[in-house]
Amino acid sequence: MFRKRKLKKAFDEKLMALMNETREEWEQAKFIETHLDDYDQEVFIRRKIAESKHFYLYTEAKERKLGKA
Repeated sequence: MFRKRKLKKAFDEKLMALMNETREEWEQAKFIETHLDDYDQEVFIRRKIAESKHFYLYTEAKERKLGKA
C-alpha cells in the first residue's frame, strides 16, 4: 500500500511539472501571437496546440483530484 501511494505521488508531481511547462509554453505562444504585425497561421496553430495540451493535462489532474487542478 505504501509503495502505491509513493508511486502515485511521483506521477502526480510529474504531471504538475508538465502542466506548469505547458502553461508557460501556452502563455509564450499567446504573447508572440499578440505582438505580431500580421496574421501568421503557423503561430496561431502553435498556440492552439499548446492550449490543447495544457487543458488535456488539466482535465487529467482534475480526474486524479490533484490540489491545484
